[in-house]
Amino acid sequence: MKAVNADFLADLGRLALFAGLPADELQAIVERCDEASFGAGEWVIREGDDGSAVYVIIDGEVAVVIDHEDRRLLSKGAFFGEVSVLLDEPASASIVTRTPLRCLVVPGEEFGPFLLAHPQVMYRVLKAEARRLATATAWPT
Repeated sequence: MKAVNADFLADLGRLALFAGLPADELQAIVERCDEASFGAGEWVIREGDDGSAVYVIIDGEVAVVIDHEDRRLLSKGAFFGEVSVLLDEPASASIVTRTPLRCLVVPGEEFGPFLLAHPQVMYRVLKAEARRLATATAWPT
C-alpha cells in the first residue's frame, strides 16, 4: 500500500472531478496514481509526444499550446493528456506551466481501468469533454 499524505487526499477531494467521493475511494485513486510537481515555465507535454499519462491539476496553472500559440489556460481541477491517452495517439498540444504545478498523474495504461473503476469520475470526465467540445465549436455571436 502506498503511503498517502492526508493533505493530498483532502486537496483531491476538493476538486470537482473527485468531489463527494468517499475517503476509501479517494485512497484507492491515489494508490493507483502518482503525484508530480513542476516549476513555472516547464514543459509537461510537448506536441507530438506519445501519450503517457493524464494529469489532474491540484494546484497551479498551465497553458495549452498549439502551433506555438497559447490556446487556453487550465488551472486547479482541470485535466489534460486524456485525448492522447484515450486515442493512443501523439499529443495534439503542448502543455507548459505558467505557475508552479502540482498534479495527480494517472499512467496512460491505467486510465481506462481507472475510469471503469470510478464511474462517477468517468461521468465527470465525459461532461468536461463535452463542455470543451461545445466551447470549441460554438458559433461566434
